[in-house]
Amino acid sequence: MSHLIKYTDVDILRQDIRVLKRVNLTVDPGEFIYITGKVGSGKSSLLKTMYAEVPVAAGTAEVMGYDLGNIKSAEIPFLRRQVGIVFQDFRLLNDRNIYENLKFVLDATGWKDKNSMKERIETTLRQMGMLNKGYKMPYELSGGEQQRVVIARAMLNDPQLLIADEPTGNLDPVTAAQIMKRLQEIQQQGTTVIVATHNLGLIDQFPGRVLKCADRSISE
Repeated sequence: MSHLIKYTDVDILRQDIRVLKRVNLTVDPGEFIYITGKVGSGKSSLLKTMYAEVPVAAGTAEVMGYDLGNIKSAEIPFLRRQVGIVFQDFRLLNDRNIYENLKFVLDATGWKDKNSMKERIETTLRQMGMLNKGYKMPYELSGGEQQRVVIARAMLNDPQLLIADEPTGNLDPVTAAQIMKRLQEIQQQGTTVIVATHNLGLIDQFPGRVLKCADRSISE
């Protein structure tokens, strides 16, 4: 079986500072992985290399067949179409309702058929228990509801890889557990899920493979 992600001796820089060095990492299809570590340990930078937002400074990095060291700018949208991203701060567009937020993503990723778009949006909202909230504006929803919408948005293009950067950071413990349960269900349906978190209690509750960022390196 070929790896979904393979990093060999990868260095990652932010503002010319080496945040991670000689990262060796393989991720197989269908895994559930936690990346832990203190704030500033390089978790987010590592995740951002996976969808080519932060460049790889040295070594070789492959994600879903794309060579991140030599990826062309024209290829990046095709890589990102296969990656769902869940942000801690939601990043919903406050000038449009939830349905329009999701439609915006489909428009941006090349969907054309209105009926197919409507069907896809309704399916992903239904899976997150948010179908009846499509007409609402983001600011009318609770933090947990907004995070459910963000996961629905991330799953619109049925990605092979779902990356969640501190997805429970702004949520109360009960809501956080509900969000983690949903992420685990997504993984059980075949999507690879990578979660950056410093909430070690969640890892006990929802087990997965754990990688730790510390001292500019990654260990298991």
